[in-house]
Amino acid sequence: MTTLRDAAMNSKAWPFEEARRVLKRYEKAPPEKGYVLFETGYGPSGLPHIGTFGEVQRTTMIRRAFEIISDIPTKLLCFSDDMDGMRKVPENVPQQELLKANIQKPLTAVPDPFGEFPSFGDHNNAMLRRFLDTFGFEYEFASATDYYKSGKFDHMLMLCCERYDEIMKIMLKSLREERASTYSCFLPIHPETGRVLYVPMKNVDAQRGEITFDDEDGREWTLPVTGGKVKLQWKPDFGMRWAALDVDFEMYGKDHSTNTPIYDGICRVLGGRAPEHFTYELFLDDQGQKISKSKGNGLTIDEWLTYAATESLGYFMYQKPKTAKRLWWDVIPKAVDEYHQQLRAFADQPLEKQIDNPVWHIHGGKPPVSTMVVPFAMLLNLASVSGAVDKTGLWGFIKRYAPEASPETHPDLDAAAGFAIRYFHDFVAPQRTFRLPSDKERAAMEDLLARLKALPAGELHEIFPGEDPAEGLQTIVFAVGNEHAFEPLRDWFTALYEVLLGQSQGPRFGGFIALYGVPETIALIEKALAGGLVPAEEA
Repeated sequence: MTTLRDAAMNSKAWPFEEARRVLKRYEKAPPEKGYVLFETGYGPSGLPHIGTFGEVQRTTMIRRAFEIISDIPTKLLCFSDDMDGMRKVPENVPQQELLKANIQKPLTAVPDPFGEFPSFGDHNNAMLRRFLDTFGFEYEFASATDYYKSGKFDHMLMLCCERYDEIMKIMLKSLREERASTYSCFLPIHPETGRVLYVPMKNVDAQRGEITFDDEDGREWTLPVTGGKVKLQWKPDFGMRWAALDVDFEMYGKDHSTNTPIYDGICRVLGGRAPEHFTYELFLDDQGQKISKSKGNGLTIDEWLTYAATESLGYFMYQKPKTAKRLWWDVIPKAVDEYHQQLRAFADQPLEKQIDNPVWHIHGGKPPVSTMVVPFAMLLNLASVSGAVDKTGLWGFIKRYAPEASPETHPDLDAAAGFAIRYFHDFVAPQRTFRLPSDKERAAMEDLLARLKALPAGELHEIFPGEDPAEGLQTIVFAVGNEHAFEPLRDWFTALYEVLLGQSQGPRFGGFIALYGVPETIALIEKALAGGLVPAEEA
């Protein structure tokens, strides 16, 4: 009998493939620190977005996969680079003038424009932690400000002084001549203004652990590199942190991939072993542009959760991490329905297939049972034609379609009904464009109308004994399309969607009729054929 560990060692699911790479690091001996360290980095220059969450979720998936194939303990450290200078003011936050007055100060020295936390960095850190806690992630949070000021990085910073020339040799290879002439891996914090300074070094004293430089006004200063007086440029900081903490795994976006040799090289110069890396593709907005914390484009974490359950976001993150994906409103319904399709399939799959199923990784090997007997896309269409203003209005139709269902016994369906109402009114309704049918389409719809009217009265399971009523109704719709010579047949369904629902795509129409009701569908078709769904000037 195949054990879970055996199956995991042969799984082609990407979290297990990455976990096996991490395990190879310790084929000969376990880690001296006693655990395997997974790290994620967060730049709190703006409010956390879904890409930030995705790093933690995906890293957690790999961590859980590792725990199946190894008995070595693990830790996940979420590290915030909150000592970075604020280079520009995010567009999507209040008090722009206040922030402009604090440009180039460390994020934890910039006032919180929301007035809720000691600093802007603290505010953004709290937003990240709030969401990670909501999802139940097991992690430790680390602040760069704390690590620099408390002395946790002092040993490495002294080593940076000692090996300054080696670090600079790595860095200068990657810089244009103009920037190389003034570059230093050290960024002093100005003792008077508190701003992060990008200035060349006049002297680096390895024995004393001090740097000497001129500020923008030409005044000379000498500062210790320890105690939070100085920080590292972000690329050297990456490698230094890996060495200081003995990081075993870190993933980052494709935009970092060209810097990997720099990170690794500096880590090695400082006596560390470079971690395993995983480079994921970027998330794009509706215009195909990279999503950005400062621009506020793309979806926020809270926006996704306004219209769908958390698990659907987990499913979106699992899918093809090395492929660029649009992260826009229209991906939500698809993610919800595909997640539940995988959830329904899970119970009947053999172990080898279960651990390749996304829901295994989303739920740490213990996925729940789906009670979504009505797809989210169908709920959206039901919201479109029913005029329901809340989920209670949808439940009348759901109960007729699935008499055994209730909000208490089908909580994910109940939640989805509420999400569907909200999503429909915010995104679907404003975009609907109804049209009149062509002569050919009208003839087919009149035929469908006649066939529906010819069905006997009664419950659908009585009309279609021994058969799924949705399939029986779908057969009728198919037959009409074929008899009216729609080629391809998809054109027939597109016509139904555009004329009856005001959109170019829709659900399996037989399932829609079963859910909405035969009498109600008859009335809908009659209204459409009479021009009652299009604007008055077009009717």
